[in-house]
Amino acid sequence: MATLLRSKLSNVATSVSNKSQAKVSGMFARMGFQAATDEEAVGFAHCDDLDFEHRQGLQMDILKAEGEPCGDESAEPPVEGDIHYQRGGSAPLPPSGSKDQAVGAGGEFGGHDKPKITAWEAGWNVTNAIQGMFVLGLPYAILHGGYLGLFLIIFAAVVCCYTGKILIACLYEENEDGEVVRVRDSYVAIANACCAPRFPTLGGRVVNVAQIIELVMTCILYVVVSGNLMYNSFPGLPVSQKSWSIIATAVLLPCAFLKNLKAVSKFSLLCTLAHFVINILVIAYCLSRARDWAWEKVKFYIDVKKFPISIGIIVFSYTSQIFLPSLEGNMQQPSEFHCMMNWTHIAACVLKGLFALVAYLTWADETKEVITDNLPGSIRAVVNIFLVAKALLSYPLPFFAAVEVLEKSLFQEGSRAFFPACYGGDGRLKSWGLTLRCALVVFTLLMAIYVPHFALLMGLTGSLTGAGLCFLLPSLFHLRLLWRKLLWHQVFFDVAIFVIGGICSVSGFVHSLEGLIEAYRTNAED
Repeated sequence: MATLLRSKLSNVATSVSNKSQAKVSGMFARMGFQAATDEEAVGFAHCDDLDFEHRQGLQMDILKAEGEPCGDESAEPPVEGDIHYQRGGSAPLPPSGSKDQAVGAGGEFGGHDKPKITAWEAGWNVTNAIQGMFVLGLPYAILHGGYLGLFLIIFAAVVCCYTGKILIACLYEENEDGEVVRVRDSYVAIANACCAPRFPTLGGRVVNVAQIIELVMTCILYVVVSGNLMYNSFPGLPVSQKSWSIIATAVLLPCAFLKNLKAVSKFSLLCTLAHFVINILVIAYCLSRARDWAWEKVKFYIDVKKFPISIGIIVFSYTSQIFLPSLEGNMQQPSEFHCMMNWTHIAACVLKGLFALVAYLTWADETKEVITDNLPGSIRAVVNIFLVAKALLSYPLPFFAAVEVLEKSLFQEGSRAFFPACYGGDGRLKSWGLTLRCALVVFTLLMAIYVPHFALLMGLTGSLTGAGLCFLLPSLFHLRLLWRKLLWHQVFFDVAIFVIGGICSVSGFVHSLEGLIEAYRTNAED
């Protein structure tokens, strides 16, 4: 008995000693400091492991002494703060069977059974994201920026390509053997790692909010552009732009019943091909009027008040960072990711620059927010109907993504959920959950009705969330997670991108908001 008592006292003393060391390392980690050397970092983590093993062994000794079974279920669960900051600040993996499972079938880390995509297929997905129908607003950006607007199209392509690469670099860390391994699976996981252990979920919530805003604003833009295109295609009909937006929303209301995107995904390839055909038709028409191009209208001066709006428009047309971690994780050869990013952004830069310049040279000061509205009536109606069909078929994608983020963050986090689940035990959507989805569709309609300005909304979204997700957060996360391994020029690029992106974001947001207020007042007076 005395021997058993001395053994327990020794275990307790060792546990307290190791736990105190672990808490000291945790305190420094919470303050944002890393261990001075790799050996110390491994030592701190090892202290935590010993602490966990001692506490678990002590619990098992007590249970054995009391005659109770000593299975895994009876062991004391680990304290959240004890292992939260080890292994590069990553949180422990969720238990088996959870929806956020990171290891196993369907997980990002262990999903080897999932079919992988080639670099060409990944490039096609990125191309769809950065060369969608929002390029129709780029000539309007040249109207207020001139040659500086063209430079900004090139600059945004270079920066977004770079930040996409450094964002993927934040997914990886070196293990104890010096091997680079993937330890995170998403933008949210990177953000949480940067804020851990003091605020382990703050970064993810910030990214989720930015993502929801961008997705919902994208839905609003689809409704706005649908109403705008139909109104300008049939100006003789006694139907206003707001009425066309209501008709478009009525068509989109069944999106509230979506459980998956299988039905919609069948049309994605046709929509993308149709959009490329439309771009070619617009460029062909502009080339047919090459003799009348107004080169003298393209100047080096900028409209100080409206050029920041152009920055937001251009940045928004390049946003793809939010899904890059998932895309890279599903590639057959992740080593080809950098090459894929290079050629997709070079192609986007060339095509966007040519499209914007050629369209502006054709219509000069008469360039409208949506460039197809400048086409002659006979061509405009056909082109705009195709564009409306593409917008309506593209709407379910951001809508469904926004719904998933909302449901996961507010309704599906177990005991931490703010509201009860939207789904019943049989997997069916509850009536109030369906009501919330319908309310989201109606909200996009109301925004489209009261703020029917495509370019201003696009500039506002690009300045608010586009610059944050593409410029600010990737550079900040790169500095925070990989500071000790960065070269001086990488630090310089990250800091420069953060500063320039912050200035562009603030100025673009302020001027876009001023433009929307001014446009709203003008509409109210009319």
